[in-house]
Amino acid sequence: MALKIRLSRGGSKKRPYYRIVVADVRMPRDGRYIEKVGTYNPLLAKDDENRVTLNEERIKHWISQGAKPTDRVNRFLDAADIMPRKARNNPNKAKPGSKALERIEEKKQKEEDAKAAAEEAKNAPAPEAETPATEETAAE
Repeated sequence: MALKIRLSRGGSKKRPYYRIVVADVRMPRDGRYIEKVGTYNPLLAKDDENRVTLNEERIKHWISQGAKPTDRVNRFLDAADIMPRKARNNPNKAKPGSKALERIEEKKQKEEDAKAAAEEAKNAPAPEAETPATEETAAE
């Protein structure tokens, strides 16, 4: 039987409250579980001691039995120094999407066109300036 240490949602609409439970992976998220080993209340302040409560002894027991914590529960266990969490890396997360790449290309193209137009204007011969008519040349 594959076991998970995971969150089970409770509370009312827009007021979540979670139990940290040991459950069979085949059971629904809020369904039957084997044992409740803690709680998590995300509505409390981050520095509040009652935000996350853990029964460390039972969690260590279930981990020794082969239970694997989910990512969120693993963060709680790492903060409580029960189980270290491996650092994860997603190098594709910072890359812009296809639409953003198109906008960047359009911007580069416009800048290049503007530079080329400025160079053409700079290198083009200046048109002969017409001399303003003075009184003497106008009289002739």
